[in-house]
Amino acid sequence: MPKNKLALLEYLENFMSENRKNRFIDVLKYRTNHFTIAVEDVYQLHNTSAVMRSCEVFGIQNLHVVEQRYGKAIDKQIAMGAEKWVDINRYDNIKTCIASLREQGYQIIATTPHNESCMLDEFDVTKKSAIFFGTEIDGLSEEVMKEADGFIKIPMVGFTESLNISVSAALVIQDITNRMRHSDVNWQLTEDEVLEKRLDWTRKTIKDIEYIEKQFVG
Repeated sequence: MPKNKLALLEYLENFMSENRKNRFIDVLKYRTNHFTIAVEDVYQLHNTSAVMRSCEVFGIQNLHVVEQRYGKAIDKQIAMGAEKWVDINRYDNIKTCIASLREQGYQIIATTPHNESCMLDEFDVTKKSAIFFGTEIDGLSEEVMKEADGFIKIPMVGFTESLNISVSAALVIQDITNRMRHSDVNWQLTEDEVLEKRLDWTRKTIKDIEYIEKQFVG
């Protein structure tokens, strides 16, 4: 982070309690970009919001939302404030989303109950991965399935073939992040990423932030 941004962060933190400042630092110790989550054309708004909440709870910093067919806003009641702490990346088509994730070094992993490629507990957590979840009705599009570098499946022993997307996402995210943190993978945010998020979160916390920043600039 440039010195001027670091100076701004230090200035802004004067308008925040020490407990809040320390809480940001503690939470960011568990944040990761080693895994990221993508949801494709999820029809029901509350499901996207619930996936975002799971990302926040289990430390996934970035959520990618493809809105090729269904445009919508985050349901803040379901998200329970998670939209302040998770970065939402929006795309109007799947091709752009996949290209962006590949450019960032992610392998594309599709979740599907109809493919036996890899059970969730056997998934290799050492690889930087973008996990894709599809619509409640149709699952992931054919384009994602063709582009996928691998597939994962949640083990199920009942008659029902699939779970609600928000439930599936919560199970997958909890499993892979837990195993990731117990691995030798360098999964934590970089020092610059941590400082960027501290500044971002601090800005979102302080009232009259525009006025206060103008005072800093002088």
